[in-house]
Amino acid sequence: MTQRPAPYDRLLDAEIWAFVERSRALYPDDATGFDPAGQRRIYDDLCQAFDAGRPEGVTVADNEIRGPSGPIPLRRYMPLSAKPDAVVLYLHGGGFVVGSLDSHDSICAEFCQRTGLAVTAVDYRLAPEHVHPAQFEDALAAFNHVAGNGTRPVILCGDSAGGNLAAAVAWAKRDAKHRAIGQVLIYPALGNDVSSGTFVTHANAPMLSTADMVYYDEIRASGAPPTNDPSFTPLAAKDFHDMPPTVVLTAECDPLSGDGEPYCQRIRDAGGKAICIEGQGLVHGYLRARHSAKKARESFSAMVAAISALGSGDWPY
Repeated sequence: MTQRPAPYDRLLDAEIWAFVERSRALYPDDATGFDPAGQRRIYDDLCQAFDAGRPEGVTVADNEIRGPSGPIPLRRYMPLSAKPDAVVLYLHGGGFVVGSLDSHDSICAEFCQRTGLAVTAVDYRLAPEHVHPAQFEDALAAFNHVAGNGTRPVILCGDSAGGNLAAAVAWAKRDAKHRAIGQVLIYPALGNDVSSGTFVTHANAPMLSTADMVYYDEIRASGAPPTNDPSFTPLAAKDFHDMPPTVVLTAECDPLSGDGEPYCQRIRDAGGKAICIEGQGLVHGYLRARHSAKKARESFSAMVAAISALGSGDWPY
């Protein structure tokens, strides 16, 4: 068994450690040293190893929309049980370098089945072949397509890099006639000040390090990341008025966790509704542990509850 470094030897329970060790066996800590093709290959293997399959009661269809630089593949999940009241636009994680419609397929299907809402997943362009603002542009185009003429209320949702994109789109569309009715951000990348906070205290956390985040920011920017660009760093925004009701779920043992509450506070200070729920004893990427670890399973249920509530126009927090 891999040695468990402090303080994670006491912060993580046996189920989460089992998830970490199995993940590391498939996607090692030095994976960012691989070329992008190599990273994608082992990430796909990781996701496949944890894939739970689609639940019953969900139909799935793939299609494409016209994007700013060519077609954008989408995958739509529909519940069989009821006519959905809203659409969840889901943006996958993967550091803007890895991830696809397939990597988060069962996650999206489970959100659809458990919330009773339609879910549309987006296969946005990846770095380094496509650098910022390519990912943001594709996410924005997908939102505009799904929102349409306003007949389909949209909830933005995403994990990690996808949480970053969801927050960026929510900010860009906050004054639009057909803005998002809510957003649920799962261990999102919101800021990039790696010199303080949890970027320091959890710099070497299992599953994601601060050095990894620096790598992802630089590869997405093709150099030094931009400053004061909310489409790259959502916390860089100066005005948070008219942001949709927001639920942020963070993992305690994650360098990204410290930006969740400040982001929510900025929204509240501007008169909006926002709550940050930190998952104690959880690590980055714990969505894949939702069927094997109690804490991850409970957090996934909290995500389902948040999406369901926002889809109904409720704010139960």
